[in-house]
Amino acid sequence: MGKNQHVVPHEGGWAVRGAGNERATSVHETQAAANEAARGIAQNQHSELLIHGRNGQIRERDSFGGDPFPPRG
Repeated sequence: MGKNQHVVPHEGGWAVRGAGNERATSVHETQAAANEAARGIAQNQHSELLIHGRNGQIRERDSFGGDPFPPRG
């Protein structure tokens, strides 16, 4: 399983950043473009996509990993 991908506010736009990375993977003018890029990376790496709002809080998440269904427990 790869690194979780975060869509975060960035200077003049939005950035895709892997969990724990200081540098952005890519920078986009719109959040929609950043979401699309991050979704492709998360799907490829079987990881989680976390979309942050302008205030930095997570507002949406989507998982592309091997989640068990039905969940254990």
